[in-house]
Amino acid sequence: MKKTVFTGSAVALVTPMHEDGSVNYEMLDRLVDFQLQSGTRGIVACATTGESPTLMVEEHVKIVSRIVKKVGGRIPVIASSGSNSTKSAVELSKAMEDAGADALLTITPYYNKTSQEGFVKHFFYIADRVHIPMILYNIPSRTGCNIQPETYRKLAEHPNIVGVKEANGNLAANAEMMALCGDNLTLYSGEDSLTLPILSIGGKGVVSTSANVIPKQMESICRDYFDGKESSSRKTFLKYLDVMNALFIDVNPIPVKAAMKMMGFDCGGCRLPLTSLSGKNTENLKNVLKRHGLAKEL
Repeated sequence: MKKTVFTGSAVALVTPMHEDGSVNYEMLDRLVDFQLQSGTRGIVACATTGESPTLMVEEHVKIVSRIVKKVGGRIPVIASSGSNSTKSAVELSKAMEDAGADALLTITPYYNKTSQEGFVKHFFYIADRVHIPMILYNIPSRTGCNIQPETYRKLAEHPNIVGVKEANGNLAANAEMMALCGDNLTLYSGEDSLTLPILSIGGKGVVSTSANVIPKQMESICRDYFDGKESSSRKTFLKYLDVMNALFIDVNPIPVKAAMKMMGFDCGGCRLPLTSLSGKNTENLKNVLKRHGLAKEL
């Protein structure tokens, strides 16, 4: 049985920006403190929600190093390090390891894509060259390619590939993967609105965008389920499902950054090509947050 990087809710942390688009490291410290105080079980840095496609490598390294120092070993820091270039992914993965990350989140190749055999060769090539665990990230809606259950069985044979953040929206395929891989591959939900269903088939938690806004609640969904309090887990999950859905009314992380500002964490806007939330969507998001007492009066 491989070591599990974390169980429960890990936040896919936003990258706060100043008005000029530079990284706001002081706000980053505040966000990390908020997560630690809220019981989050892991911090995933510089992933999709953290606007990884627009970050320079130097920023990526500085952000992860800063989070690692702030966390001080209390919870795992997982650094996004994927690329559609295998060698670039290796370089970034090594940089994240040197920056102190406890594990890597490595997305499937995008745009150029690859075959099922290509997935195995790509991820094995990276895993052979780093010394910290890798969690794979499968999100076909963004990458245009999808890891199949039988391919997961092959990938799970590598000792350094320990888990997958799965966002294919296919619970049947996820269940088949679990049947094939067992304890050799930890399953995490990559879609907040599927957190509870993923837990029900043996998932160990979620890498959550919504945990930026409702960290205690996302962790409670997982912890109650693990503790046998399934009714309580389900109640919290259904109560906050509207928040989870509202945070995806536009391209992630546009809505979650807007939500953070409404909560008193001004994380700035997104870097181009992402823009800002429309007036109608802003009002809808604010109404959902107010319903749960999350939005401050600004």
